[in-house]
Amino acid sequence: MRDLGVGFGYLMKGQRWVGRHGRWFGFGLLPGLVTLVLYAGALVGLGYGADDLVGWATPFAADWSSPWLGLFRGFLTALLWVFGLFLAVITFTAVTLLVGQPFYESLSEQVDRSEGGDVPESGLPIWRELWISARDSLKVVLRVALYGVLLFALGFVPVIGQTVVPVIGFCVTGFFLAEELTAVALQRRGVELRERLTLLRGRRLLTLGFGVPLAVAFIVPFVAVFLMPGAVAGATLLVRDLTAHEDDQAPDPEHRTPAAPSSPYGFDKDRAARS
Repeated sequence: MRDLGVGFGYLMKGQRWVGRHGRWFGFGLLPGLVTLVLYAGALVGLGYGADDLVGWATPFAADWSSPWLGLFRGFLTALLWVFGLFLAVITFTAVTLLVGQPFYESLSEQVDRSEGGDVPESGLPIWRELWISARDSLKVVLRVALYGVLLFALGFVPVIGQTVVPVIGFCVTGFFLAEELTAVALQRRGVELRERLTLLRGRRLLTLGFGVPLAVAFIVPFVAVFLMPGAVAGATLLVRDLTAHEDDQAPDPEHRTPAAPSSPYGFDKDRAARS
């Protein structure tokens, strides 16, 4: 259970880091603000058009008597808007990171530089980094969407649906939110999505301690904008812990089977270029 507190501590350390480096805080706000405007416009559009969309999708109910028609379509309209809000929450970080890839990579590098030691670089052109980020983000969003559909269905189960399911939902969202944020630093270290997931599952409580509070805070996208720079900084600090722990667990070089050269973090940096 100690790892839960350690993970939350990295989140706080990241916020303190950008607080001490105000220029980088402002630098990291820009992608979030752009994404917030785009999402706000999409949600407002959904709010205005949801009634028409539900009416178009349910022509069979047009002849229903009052109040059943209004109740049925009102329920579906509310459900559609809630589902849209859910998609906005689970994709906001991925889209913000994609829009702000150059910004957040520079921020992450600066955190590494300020903490001392090596400052890993992917060595890939920006278009290649954007492609890998978009591809991996899509895979993560699909995973979260599948979990979301399952949890939504379980939400109708009495008692469990109102108690256990929301907690699991926040844990799932928090885990994948942490994956998206740590991807900025891990991608620079040449760590692919599958390896990233394995690494985070190995310290599951640490990952949840970092991601779940953010998942709760990110319910309000406006809050997410102001927390994003610190979240990226904290995720970089967390990655330094994870990769250092990975190195500590590695076998002694004298007893290791010879292998191809790898990065000092235990991962092959060329894998990303070959993917």
